[in-house]
This record gives sequence, structure tokens and C-alpha cells, in this order.
Amino acid sequence: MFLTRRFYIVAALVILCIASGYLWSPMFIVGKALLWLFLAAMVVDIVLLWVSSPRGEGRRGLSAFRQMADRFSNGDDNEVRLRIENSYPFAVKVEVIDEIPFVFQRRDICFRATIAKEEAVTIKYQLHPTRRGTYGFGHIRAFAASPVGLLQRRHTLGEPQDVKVYPSFLMLHQYELLAISNNLTELGIKRIRRVGHHTDFEQIKDYVAGDDFRTINWKASARRSKLMVNVYQDERSQHIYNVIDKGRVMQQAFRQMTLLDYAINASLVLSYIAMNKEDRAGLITFNEQFDSFVPASKQPGHLQLLMDTLYAQQTTFGETDYSSLVVNLNKHVNKRSLIVLYTNFTGLVSLKRQLPFLQQINSRHRLLVVFFEDEQLKEYITAHHSPLNAHPTTESYYRHVMAERFVYEQRLIVSTLRQYGILSLLTTPQQLSVDVINRYLEMKSQQLI
Repeated sequence: MFLTRRFYIVAALVILCIASGYLWSPMFIVGKALLWLFLAAMVVDIVLLWVSSPRGEGRRGLSAFRQMADRFSNGDDNEVRLRIENSYPFAVKVEVIDEIPFVFQRRDICFRATIAKEEAVTIKYQLHPTRRGTYGFGHIRAFAASPVGLLQRRHTLGEPQDVKVYPSFLMLHQYELLAISNNLTELGIKRIRRVGHHTDFEQIKDYVAGDDFRTINWKASARRSKLMVNVYQDERSQHIYNVIDKGRVMQQAFRQMTLLDYAINASLVLSYIAMNKEDRAGLITFNEQFDSFVPASKQPGHLQLLMDTLYAQQTTFGETDYSSLVVNLNKHVNKRSLIVLYTNFTGLVSLKRQLPFLQQINSRHRLLVVFFEDEQLKEYITAHHSPLNAHPTTESYYRHVMAERFVYEQRLIVSTLRQYGILSLLTTPQQLSVDVINRYLEMKSQQLI
């Protein structure tokens, strides 16, 4: 039993009436009458909430259950629904608290509603996980108040349940149109220019205005006595491997998610796009040693295998071993493939330490190195030049120079990789998925894979 705000307000009025009897004696009589009415109202409230039997056998006045997906998408908003049913013979005011996983650290999952007799309400809210793993939900706590409104009865409803947070699979539907049409301009995110021609012959069709004259099939045109053109499509069954560095350099956080989480989400989306383009997608993870390997495939159920493999990946505090990656890559991947390597560099020195291994990979495959620029560092540099920062200190000058040096070294890393014939992509964690997909489509159109 819990006391409501109305209880304290009425109790305070009764006490004031009785206390005012010291100034004017008739108020004692009024105060006593109000006290008895107050006690009677409490008894009625107790009877309504605890003694009155709701219709239907085994019903307790309120019932509730939680509706949500079997798995959550990491880094996305996931909807949770609470269905509250009232079997009291009167309307009740309820306060509902859902026991969400403690990792969210939210104190606003508390909802108020009025439910009519024999009716139900559905409460919706969203959770935004930033870490993969298993999350545990507790009970649904509902506090019911009768029309009297002096007391509340607590109902413990629902059952505890666990939900697994997987890499962001909601992004797959966001980019599904992209995989079919190659046209990101419709989504407002395309920044590349299509260059060159596709290489696999598909069909011969009638010429229409706008077709490239270079694709005219003169023999077919002579037989049909009208212009016919060859239609080409993207080369298929190419092998695409997402290689994810799980070392300490990927532990850096951006908007509560690590770089590893962003890389995992991007690799899942790229695999989905590649499989829709009839390519074969594979996965490799490594840190101090060669860790996970999923051969490239496009068979049904392969995407779920990739998702299950990525689900439990975690960063370590060790230094990644690129020599182990090279040895095992040569051992497991025989066909020339596109290797998309997700990693990060602390500076030009760290790149030069790994450069010989990157050259070995690039000699047998087409290597695309994806690493991250620090948005917070760029914001700091911009703020230093702001007119608001009119009186910088000596320490701030040193900090500014170091920040600009780091940003310069990132651009130098891109230039160094280009000198050695290695493709690179410097992007922000937020734009990672879009930029990787763009680069993949660009490479296919330019026949670079």
C-alpha cells in the first residue's frame, strides 16, 4: 500500500481544521467530522483496491505484458510496448514503471494513464543501446489508484526477459534500395560519379535516346534493320572480405559507441549490399592473433552467420599483430578479393610500422584501408580560431598546435598509402557506413576489384 499526493493534501486539511479549533471551538467538531470521513474514505479505497473481485477467474485487477523484438539493433532506436489491461469494475489511474536494463541508466521510464473499466492501454517508448550483449529486463511495476485516490496498490506484472543486442541490422533496410538501384541520390547520400562501363554482358535491347553509342551491336542491328545495343551489368561473384581490427586502437569512443561497434555495423551493411549485388561476403577479425574467419559466400542464411559472428566481438588492450593477419589471409583466401580493413592509426609512426604488411596484402588482393578522423579534435581546432577565444593562453597554443599536427598526420597517412598503391578512406564514425558503401560501388564501377 502506498499513499498518494491526495492523501497528504486531505490529511493536511483535516489537521488544519482540528488545529484551528484552538482559536474557534466549533472547528473541533468540523475537524472530527472530516477525520471520520477521511478514515471512511480510506476504508472504501482499501475495499475497492484489495477486496473487490475483478470479473474473471484468476485476474488480479491489472495485468500487463511487454512486447518487443527478440533482438535489438545496436546504435538504433528500438521500440518497446507495454500493454496494461484493467479488470477492475471501475476506472483506475495507473503509474507504470518498467524495469529496464540498468546499463541504460534512465530514470524516465515512468508513465501515467487512466484506464476505463474492462479496457486496456498500450504504452510505447524507445531504447537506444550502444553496446552489444545480453540485456535483462525485470518486472513491470504498476501502481493502481481507485476513483477515491487516497491509496495506491502495487502490482508486480509481467515476467523478466532477456534480449540480445546485435550489430545494427536496422540499417540493412535503410540501404536496401541502394543495393538494388545503385542510386544513392534518391536517399540524398551519394557523393560519387559513375565512371566507366560494366564488364559482364547481360542482354541485347533496342536502342533508345540516351544510350551510349559505344554499346551499339552492329551485327544485331544489321539483322534487325534497327539499332540494337548491348546491356552490361556489374561483374558478379567477386569476393568481399571485411577485416576488423579488434586491438586497443579501436576502443576509442564516439557518442557512447566504440570504433569497433561502428566498424561492425558498417561491415554488416557492406556485406548485405555486396550479397544483393551478387558478390560473396566474408569476415575476418584479428587482434594479437588471428581470431574469426567466415569464408565469403552469398548463400541463404549467410548474413545471419555473419551477424552471429559479429555479435560477441570485443576489443582488447593488446597491440594487433598484422604479421599473423598476413599469414592466415594467404592461407585461407586464395582468390583475389577486395579486403576492407577497418583500423585506426595513432600517427604516421604507427602506419610505417604496419606498412610492410599492408603492402603484402595489397600485392595479392585489392586493399582498402578504412580509418577514422577525430571529430572532437576538429571541433577543438575550430573553436580555437573562434572570435570568442580572444585571449588564448600559452597552454592553449600548445594544445592547438598538437591537435593540428595530429590532423595533418592523418592527411599524410592517406598520401603515404596512395604512394604505395593502397586505397584508403578517412571518414568519421557517423558517416562510416555511407562512405564505405559509396567507395565499394565506385570501385565496382571503375573495375578496381
